[in-house]
Amino acid sequence: MIDLEIKNHAVLNLFGLEIWITDTMISTWIIMGILITFGIIVRIKVRSFKEVPTGFQNVVEALVETFEGYLRSTIGDKLMFLGSWFFTLFLFILLSNLSGLFPIIRTPTADWSMTFGLALVTFILIQAMGVKYRKAGYIKDLFAPLPWWCPIPLFLPINVIGELARPISLSFRLFGNMLAGLIMMSLIYALFPVVVQFIIPSALHAYFDLFSGVLQTYIFVTLSMTFIAGAAEVADA
Repeated sequence: MIDLEIKNHAVLNLFGLEIWITDTMISTWIIMGILITFGIIVRIKVRSFKEVPTGFQNVVEALVETFEGYLRSTIGDKLMFLGSWFFTLFLFILLSNLSGLFPIIRTPTADWSMTFGLALVTFILIQAMGVKYRKAGYIKDLFAPLPWWCPIPLFLPINVIGELARPISLSFRLFGNMLAGLIMMSLIYALFPVVVQFIIPSALHAYFDLFSGVLQTYIFVTLSMTFIAGAAEVADA
């Protein structure tokens, strides 16, 4: 049966601050380790890549070219320098969502603190790219629309709330879907005896973890890129 509780395994004291080592942190470290290992392997293999790709080189080049096309069509050429971040983000969220296929690992994205942290980075990039490409015009839009007959920025609070709502809605969308899948699988496992848990509940992982996991990864990354491109007004560049 899947445990829904986020357990704390240890507490570290660092400069007077308590750092709790939870299931989410351990799962995150495992996924980070997998990504780092994959990156090292690719870096080593790159040195022996040939002009005519075969095998592993084919897979890597197809993956990079597909994601590059996806990026270019969403954020345009001017923001392509953010490609490394979005590629890492996509792989991290994808592996986090798919980790639900292994009951011994608690899905990190089923913890709101994780999804909010990722959405907060998106929020920071939205503001940074908006100011970088539109300068004062981006700040000015927070006061719009400003009628000629009303010098008081009535819409400023509404626009600020709208900006703050983006990371919250983005994080809750991913968190809610992954937590719902975790709860459903936990209930399903509880309904069946151990002898059949490898057949019926396992098959449902194909939807709650595999299909939903890939879909939610795509939605989170696409919305992040769209928000950033919209702030910089370079979506069609």
